[in-house]
Amino acid sequence: MIDLSAKDSPRSQRVREFYLGRQPILDRQQGLFGYELLFRNGPVGPAQFDSTALSATAAVLAHVAQLGVDKAIDDGPGFVNVDEGALLSDIFGFLPRERIVLEIAGSVPASPAVLARLTDLAGHGFRFALDGLHEDAAQLQALLPMAEYVKLGLDRGPASGTAAPAGLVALAARLKGDGKKLVAQKVETLDQFRTGLDLGFDFFQGYYFARPVIMSGKKLSPSQLALMELMTLVISDAENSEIERAIKRDAALALNLVRLVNTPAVGARQRIDSLGQALTILGRRQLQRWLQIMLYAEPGKRGTSQTPLLALATTRGRLLELLAQKLRPAHRHVADIAFTVGIMSLMDTLFSMPMAELLGQIAVSEEVADALLYRGGFFGELLKLAECIERVEEDELVPALHDLAVSTVELVELEMAAFEWSDNVVRYAI
Repeated sequence: MIDLSAKDSPRSQRVREFYLGRQPILDRQQGLFGYELLFRNGPVGPAQFDSTALSATAAVLAHVAQLGVDKAIDDGPGFVNVDEGALLSDIFGFLPRERIVLEIAGSVPASPAVLARLTDLAGHGFRFALDGLHEDAAQLQALLPMAEYVKLGLDRGPASGTAAPAGLVALAARLKGDGKKLVAQKVETLDQFRTGLDLGFDFFQGYYFARPVIMSGKKLSPSQLALMELMTLVISDAENSEIERAIKRDAALALNLVRLVNTPAVGARQRIDSLGQALTILGRRQLQRWLQIMLYAEPGKRGTSQTPLLALATTRGRLLELLAQKLRPAHRHVADIAFTVGIMSLMDTLFSMPMAELLGQIAVSEEVADALLYRGGFFGELLKLAECIERVEEDELVPALHDLAVSTVELVELEMAAFEWSDNVVRYAI
């Protein structure tokens, strides 16, 4: 097994110098299917391990496993990249095998040792995905029977409605014929997603779902308008009785609010059974928070599949809040503002409206507006950091961490806490 007890050893230091990213994987209905966990080593490039050391992949996996992989992957499967060194190591004793898909890099050879190890791991319940098809046909044929999933990039495919390359069409058809589940990677536009649907892809990975598609003349739905009006009452310090009457006018809103305030994420010491209790126990700050979260809860999807935008927004909000608490511990209101910035940062996508237009309808402070529109100020720096983490953009992540005086160890631990909090919100309330 992997020993991480020697905290002061050179290897221990290298093991802990890594970044963690989590990218959603969506199904054909754009519901949240699972996550890929992305690891990058060191602030200046890959960590250097000697021939007797563990591979970088195995080392960072061991550390994340100690923090709790289940916090990072929610209820769905977690796709974890593995190189040859990780495959042949003992790291897998740390991982929840029923929930992990081992993603085999294209550089992994189909050697007798690798094939024997895959067979052994499959016997223990692990599943596999091929990431980046091998150029060597013999290698591919040897590994393909072991794989349940095959990941193909759509980043070189259509970006503006053009037809998919003939080679990709033929390859997708062949793999589907072999019973493989296809995962489209690097899906950054709605057109790419639609092309993947046409080709029969089962799952989609990329941030197309988090990019705003601006629609001219877009209007908020009645439920969204009700939430926005209620948020305005809360922000303007209206009387509790007036807020309660406004909530009661929408039965679905009232029911969901009571459900939300009883989640483990709220931490209430007693069950809250009425709107009056909710308003009294929560207070205005918490009420505003839950109203912001409820904007992302799509009524048509409750009870069927999680919306990835909700998971992303709640994770962002909580991570920014935790970062603000750490950096400005004496100022509680700073953490509250940071949460609001994180939650609101995806509202242009949610409403298909320009952020500037949205902020004309929602009363926010100048510092919140500066962060959302221009990524300016302290809160803008936090938001930029969260966006870099999501995409594991090291070139921008490293200076951002340096400017904020946050270590990689602290960052990963805060991420795990944010993942867990978001999971509680999504799992129990929506």
